[in-house]
Amino acid sequence: MSDTVTLPREKKGTAEEREEKTRRQPPYHVILLNDDDHSYEYVIFMLRSLFGHPVEKGFMMAKEVDTKGRVIVATTTKEHAELKRDQIHAFGPDPLIPRCAGSMSAVIEPSE
Repeated sequence: MSDTVTLPREKKGTAEEREEKTRRQPPYHVILLNDDDHSYEYVIFMLRSLFGHPVEKGFMMAKEVDTKGRVIVATTTKEHAELKRDQIHAFGPDPLIPRCAGSMSAVIEPSE
């Protein structure tokens, strides 16, 4: 009987093989779309609540969505972007505007 023990060899891949396994997902933008049924106050409050944006940044984003029709509110992984888009859609109507029937709209798009 032999006292020799054979251990399994570690797999040592090339740097390229290791890099491919840890490749990051491409980032996605969460884009808020403009409408006439939400106030700046609503947008600022929503951005602070959902994204943690300070009031000043929320105001700048509210102004951009109002003037340009859309604004990037976050850039993140696809799954997180989908979650944030869904949270925007579920945020509810603007209590300051009586005709407001629901939440704002948002989309996600690849950032590249």
